[in-house]
Amino acid sequence: MATPDVPQRTLLLVDDEQNILAALRRLLRRDAYHILTATSGQEGLDLLAVHAVDVIVSDQRMPGMLGADFLRKARLLYPQTMRIMLSGYTELQAVTDAVNEGAIFKFLTKPWDDQQLRDHIAEAFRLKGIDDDNARLNEQLREANLALAVANDTMQALLRQQQHQISRDEVSLGIAREVLQFLPLPVLGLDEDGMIAFVNAAAAQLFERGAALLGSEAALALPQLFEPCAGAQRLIVIDGKAYAVALHAMGARSRSRGSLVTLCLAGAPP
Repeated sequence: MATPDVPQRTLLLVDDEQNILAALRRLLRRDAYHILTATSGQEGLDLLAVHAVDVIVSDQRMPGMLGADFLRKARLLYPQTMRIMLSGYTELQAVTDAVNEGAIFKFLTKPWDDQQLRDHIAEAFRLKGIDDDNARLNEQLREANLALAVANDTMQALLRQQQHQISRDEVSLGIAREVLQFLPLPVLGLDEDGMIAFVNAAAAQLFERGAALLGSEAALALPQLFEPCAGAQRLIVIDGKAYAVALHAMGARSRSRGSLVTLCLAGAPP
């Protein structure tokens, strides 16, 4: 079974004495860290500029730049690093100041206790891992919130578009109904189930009970319009006048459903 990838853990050791660096490398080799070494604070900063470092262990007393000053700069430039200082008892004030400023996570006095040093470094890596996980989760949350905001904006745009289309359809429907109302041609509108949903003024006048027809089943309320040979044009006589009846199915060029029934005066019967 494949072993899951383990992120490389990088440790930077900074001390101006090569023998100290060698001793630290020997001590920490068993912990499988990727170890970088520098002999001055400036060299440490140069390495930080090109390597992703998790934990720094620095001596305090070094020529050119004290360890506390180096760690302060490291904190300013690379705040995600965990920083540990090795110092002598005579330098406790400088170390205390650096701790109070947040530049140092832990400090150990020289000579150090091997196991204590290893434990402090392991704890620093553990906390760094937690910080990295939190940063990763926060980034994932930020990306998820961004995606959600984009999806919400898209949905709102679609909703506005649909509302605009509905408003346009309602206006068009209102215009169509008004036009049909003023037509001198009797017109009935039927829904998908054959119920009468619309009666224009001419049809209401022709049947003398237009309002009462609304909601009625057309085939029962006006059986003379739906005799055999449905769908074909037919002639019916109303009040001694002949009307050609035509049934027009809706939906061929729109999303409308149902049908329209029109009655056209055809002259007096023979």
